[in-house]
Amino acid sequence: MNLKKWTDEELVSTRDQIEAWCAKYAQSVWDGRKGYLTGLLGVFGISTGVVFLMFDGIEVVSFVPILLGVIVCFTWWKTKQQHKKNNGFLEEIKEEIARRAKKMEKIEKNKPQSNHAVLP
Repeated sequence: MNLKKWTDEELVSTRDQIEAWCAKYAQSVWDGRKGYLTGLLGVFGISTGVVFLMFDGIEVVSFVPILLGVIVCFTWWKTKQQHKKNNGFLEEIKEEIARRAKKMEKIEKNKPQSNHAVLP
């Protein structure tokens, strides 16, 4: 995706949307200690299901904690990956906005000033 072809409005709008998502993510269950606890609970579900399989034999009920643990772990992993992608993309957008601001500042600085004298 070439950000140089985007308009300023598209860049700012996308930046605002990603920042809103990141703020929402920071308050969600998947961030920080809660996120790691959730991932560990998923692993605990998988291990519990495996223990049930070893002691009870192959029963359908033994696969339920394994399935739920896999779903929780996969969701936690996908959310972490999406957060990394969004942060990387957000940094690219911020760099492009800063580059354009510098470019405009440079153009304004090099713009010839008119020194017309005002007659009374």
